[in-house]
Amino acid sequence: MNRVKLNLQILIFLSLPTICFSQENYFENISGISYRIPMVFIEEGSFVMGSPKFELGHFGDEGPRHEVSIDGFWMSQYEVTWDLYNLFVSRELDANQINKTVSSEVQIDVDAVSGATTPYVEMSFGMGVDNYPAICMTQLAAVKFCEWLSAMTGHFYRLPTEAEWEYACRAGTETSYSFGDDPSLLSEFAWYAENSKDKYQKVGNKKPNPWGLYDMHGNVAEWTLDQYVPTAYSNRKDGESNPLVEGEKVYPKAVRGGSWMDNQNRLRSAARRPSSKKWKRRDPQIPKSKWWHTDAPFVGFRLVRPLKTPSEKEQIKYWNYSTK
Repeated sequence: MNRVKLNLQILIFLSLPTICFSQENYFENISGISYRIPMVFIEEGSFVMGSPKFELGHFGDEGPRHEVSIDGFWMSQYEVTWDLYNLFVSRELDANQINKTVSSEVQIDVDAVSGATTPYVEMSFGMGVDNYPAICMTQLAAVKFCEWLSAMTGHFYRLPTEAEWEYACRAGTETSYSFGDDPSLLSEFAWYAENSKDKYQKVGNKKPNPWGLYDMHGNVAEWTLDQYVPTAYSNRKDGESNPLVEGEKVYPKAVRGGSWMDNQNRLRSAARRPSSKKWKRRDPQIPKSKWWHTDAPFVGFRLVRPLKTPSEKEQIKYWNYSTK
């Protein structure tokens, strides 16, 4: 990313609070490094989740459409990159965790957070590391990264729910994509099968959605907290607040957004995808790794920090979610 474009993106980010939101955006800092995580505030509201049957690419698990209410939260402006994720894998910065106070959202010590094992192969597969999205982690690894970051900063982080993810992706729209229904415009906003040159790309190099979030469509698909249940929407009442399909097993979990490997239909705001044991097919370890999906170079994640901090008991539930 060149300096002019980076400065422009920072300018857009800093201007967002006065344009869009009543709460402030902010940068999360980790002591000991200059890398900062831009967090965008998403105001509470309601939206229609799912897609109509007439939408091009509609699949049965996207209906019936239903209204959902969402509390306010912050979401990371970009997908989590290797620059940051590798600090969790190496744990070289653990000694820099902040000193907790009674006002800290999180009280856990970083030593209590389980760490990912070092992969037996280089998991970027040569596609790039510097400012590229981290990939191939299991949902458990993404959840534990959130716990690690929370312990390091004192702010509570977790994965988004499916409903939060779609609310943020749509950014007030009801069209197939956050920019409308015309897939011919997709290359302006997303990296996908037609323009990715068979690899993921640096984050933030396409246009953002109306709420200033980059790569919500394409580049890498993104983990959510929810168990994937194809009929989940059939059991949901209109007007439900902050829905979450709690996990009963490791697979399948819901993945959103589509990736650099996918066609245009998988990049729609409503498109859903289940995780699979097959994503570890080539892992030679016995037992297979809890931390890495050797066959999922298309999946990554981004962060959420809820405006209302959950209790310590609820925090533990979110951070152990994948193991249910």
